[in-house]
Amino acid sequence: MSVRFKKSYKFALKSALFITVFSFLILMILLVLFFEVNLLMCFIFGLAVYVFSFFVIQYRVEHFVYRRIKKIYDNVSILDSSVLRSKAITTDMETLTNEVQKFATYKKIEIESLKVREEYRREFLGNISHELKTPLFTVQSYLSTLLDGAIDDKTVRKKYVERAEKGVERLIYIVKDLDMITKLETGDLHLNYSEFDIVKAVETVFELLEMRAEQKEISLIFDMNYVNPIMVYADEDRIVQLISNLVENSIKYGKVKGTTEVSIEDLVNNKIIVRVTDNGDGIKEKYVPRLFERFFRIDKSGARSVGGSGLGLSIVKHIVEAHEEHIYLESKYGYGSEFSFTLERAK
Repeated sequence: MSVRFKKSYKFALKSALFITVFSFLILMILLVLFFEVNLLMCFIFGLAVYVFSFFVIQYRVEHFVYRRIKKIYDNVSILDSSVLRSKAITTDMETLTNEVQKFATYKKIEIESLKVREEYRREFLGNISHELKTPLFTVQSYLSTLLDGAIDDKTVRKKYVERAEKGVERLIYIVKDLDMITKLETGDLHLNYSEFDIVKAVETVFELLEMRAEQKEISLIFDMNYVNPIMVYADEDRIVQLISNLVENSIKYGKVKGTTEVSIEDLVNNKIIVRVTDNGDGIKEKYVPRLFERFFRIDKSGARSVGGSGLGLSIVKHIVEAHEEHIYLESKYGYGSEFSFTLERAK
């Protein structure tokens, strides 16, 4: 891209004026002391000095200082900053300083952002590597044991094949969740909108997770008795999956003999909000901004024991955003959490 030049005459004008005034004063002193004063000659002399000084100074600025300023721009433009390269170069040092400072600030923010992304990328790769290698190594160990001779023992063979199958199921579960997130992010997953009763959708989730909740003696309840249906317009399968992920998450991290409560409330502009509240341990404030990231774990050591792909909340976020709705989280460490999301009422 060719560099545009913006000339500044301020420096040359002021400098020429100073030289002219100084020369004019010297001339006046000499005329008063040695010659008769001739005002016309003084004026012509002063004008000549001013014009001559202006052109000499401007020429020196453009061919000495200006070249160095241009070199600064050329060196900085290697970094391909559209912020700086799109502007005309000026010999005004204050303007140049401001532009370079803006450029430096812009680049600093960009570099910090890249560092954060790189950190997230490394953590994501580490997490996905861990999630995949655990079931892979499990399957490999069972199959290796069978190949080493344990296959001849019917009891061991059946037990190890069943365990290997569970490892493969976990791998499939993770891959399916990753595939869904990718499709949601790229817009390739088509949403099948329809009118359905959100109350029945929640009841379906309660039925699916009832046995798992009973293992921790957690009660799955509504905040009230919803007699009439509440019709919404969305993709029923995805919303059921969304609610299922939230309720399942509350069961995993909820307290024994605790509760998971679902409430449905009216909002403005033909919207409703669905709240999933538990009385578990809650989430520390420092973890909240990253809670919806893929594979993000609050407890790096113990969270793996609760199972799952580590993608549940990330899928929740993407399903909500695919519906162009909003998801919210309120949590107080030690007292529980509340996840809520909006949906459009059926007309």
